[in-house]
Amino acid sequence: MNQNLKVIEIFQSLQGEGANVGLSCVFIRLAGCNMSCPFCDTIWDGGTEMSVLEILSQVKQFNVTTIVWTGGEPTLQLTDEVLGYFAEYKNCIETNGSNKVPDLIDYVAVSPKVPASVVCNNFKFVDEIRYAVSLNDPIPDFTELPPANNYYLSPIFDNLKLNRKNVNYCLRVIEENPKWKLSIQMHKLLKIR
Repeated sequence: MNQNLKVIEIFQSLQGEGANVGLSCVFIRLAGCNMSCPFCDTIWDGGTEMSVLEILSQVKQFNVTTIVWTGGEPTLQLTDEVLGYFAEYKNCIETNGSNKVPDLIDYVAVSPKVPASVVCNNFKFVDEIRYAVSLNDPIPDFTELPPANNYYLSPIFDNLKLNRKNVNYCLRVIEENPKWKLSIQMHKLLKIR
């Protein structure tokens, strides 16, 4: 296989949000995104061309069993052919919901940046849905979303600082509908990657 991926970075850290918070993982941040979110806290432009075997070699340097494919938007590059090389790991993806994910993904976290109807067209079920929320953002009804094990509201930070207005808004929504849960980006509070 001669397939190369454009990679921003590969690093080990703790999962900072969602159902797997605190889990030690290798994060593979792929370059490129099909969205331009004003609150995005990630550099996804640029990157380095790496072969799948080069990526696998770097991953093997870490003592972990879980990979998180993230970006930008990892579905722009990630395929089942690529994932076949990482079959010994639990493969998770963090996606904006705009595209279907490869079949060999074990855990799907959708942070929708597209209408709920698009998410429903692309997914019959996901492990978690995690909305990035600012004060007074509209929150979709659960009937508009695909079934998920977990539904999270994640208050948007301002310059790596927790925005109390966003948190309070999330808490009010959760009080009104406790099917939602709060997901604070713990990695930002802990000042880790």
